[in-house]
Amino acid sequence: MGPVFFYSVSQILSSFQYLFIITLKLYVMAKISKSSSNYFLSYMQTQIDSLKAMNRFGTAANYERTMRSFSEFMKGKDVSFRFFNESLVERYNSYLVHKKLSRNSVSFYMRVLRAVYNKAVRQRLTKQSNPFENVYTGIDKTRKRSVGEFVISKLYKMKLSHDSSLELARDVFIFSFLTRGMSFVDIAFLKKNSIQDGKIYYNRHKTGQLMCIKIVPSIERIINRYIDKTDSFVFPFIETDDVVMSYKQYRLAINRYNKSLYKLSEMLDAGVHITSYVARHSWATTARKHNVPVSIISAGLGHTTETTTQIYLATIENTLVDNANDLIIGNLDLM
Repeated sequence: MGPVFFYSVSQILSSFQYLFIITLKLYVMAKISKSSSNYFLSYMQTQIDSLKAMNRFGTAANYERTMRSFSEFMKGKDVSFRFFNESLVERYNSYLVHKKLSRNSVSFYMRVLRAVYNKAVRQRLTKQSNPFENVYTGIDKTRKRSVGEFVISKLYKMKLSHDSSLELARDVFIFSFLTRGMSFVDIAFLKKNSIQDGKIYYNRHKTGQLMCIKIVPSIERIINRYIDKTDSFVFPFIETDDVVMSYKQYRLAINRYNKSLYKLSEMLDAGVHITSYVARHSWATTARKHNVPVSIISAGLGHTTETTTQIYLATIENTLVDNANDLIIGNLDLM
């Protein structure tokens, strides 16, 4: 016969009290959670927390930026999904326009809010009422800045050994151009084990697409200047594999990088302002000038569609058309 346990009445009551308190707490927390999910800004905060938990810090930052703007418009007050309607969205749109934000910036905020709203609809927290139907949520084509081969060569030949930060910025910019416009985020997180058999293999942070780039001597020279200065990464921007800390280091690095590029722009004295995006656009426009087909340029950039590539090439295509028109007009006797 097994052991027999005896419990006093007070012990049993105490156990029931404990279970009751725990159950009550869980019930209250559930009610609070459910109540919070009925309000737009509270729900948006849960989405931000979820994005951070999934290490999607860039998207989370965009959501936080939008939430701050919308909260400012709401004067810090939350709004029930029941009152999140077309009228409210249009008033917020007018508020942003009145603040003189560009059309694309206004659209950016609208797209983020729409993504949050649509997710709430999918989770059946509210019914679809299409509140964004009468506001612009597209992306206008913008002129992308690029520099020519002369500027690239001049930058490459600059003597910068007196300033290691400027030298690093120059080398990274040139490296980006030489590697078909590799984005700064991909350069910063590029690991040594990404280099295999004379090629660089990496997945684009933006799309996840696997890229493969042949290492030519000019690329190899830049790699060799920095690869022994770090433990895991090719360039000295990231020092840890911790996702939170590495993202903070990346944000600090890109700010410093662009500041250094601004200084280099002044030193070049070529009437251009180079940023972290310019190398990518410059590779695309240079390739087009050399009659590389748009489909090849698109593949080189890692674009999923040629439509995105056409935005990069809009300026150069217009120039080619203008030159063609000049040639045609020049052959006419209009005097």
